[in-house]
Amino acid sequence: MRTIITLLPLALLAACGSEQSGTVTDKNGETTNFTIDTDSGTSEVRATGSNGEEVVINTAGGAGTALPLGFTTYPGADVVSNSTITTNDGAGSVLFMQTSDRPEAVMEFYKKQAAAAGIAIALESNTNGARTIAGEGADGKNFMMTATTGDGGTGVQLMVGTKPGG
Repeated sequence: MRTIITLLPLALLAACGSEQSGTVTDKNGETTNFTIDTDSGTSEVRATGSNGEEVVINTAGGAGTALPLGFTTYPGADVVSNSTITTNDGAGSVLFMQTSDRPEAVMEFYKKQAAAAGIAIALESNTNGARTIAGEGADGKNFMMTATTGDGGTGVQLMVGTKPGG
């Protein structure tokens, strides 16, 4: 997980050139090699840590990523970006969307999709208007959705994934 958090900013920098590579060392001395390729209009970050952990992050603007477990984009929402992340510990997708609907409506939509995927809601919060729900299925399925109202409407972040064997 630490590697993914380290690499997400690198994926955002990928638009700066067609190919970049290098090494990142975290505060614990863990070294990660990375390559970013943006020739196709998307970015791909491939990294292998010294512990053998491999992480692949593919990011694109707009729609185009099929979500796992039967989840879908929120109806009428504009997909700002989508990413797929694959690690030794599992795989998943992250979508950032924008809608004019209220966070409560988005939350109810994803509660139904979670139930249909066999995921029980384990967390539900409303902090300063930001609605968050999250859950995990017995077979390694998991998801988290946060919807927050801002100047441009409601921003939605959806993460859906599976652990190996899930």
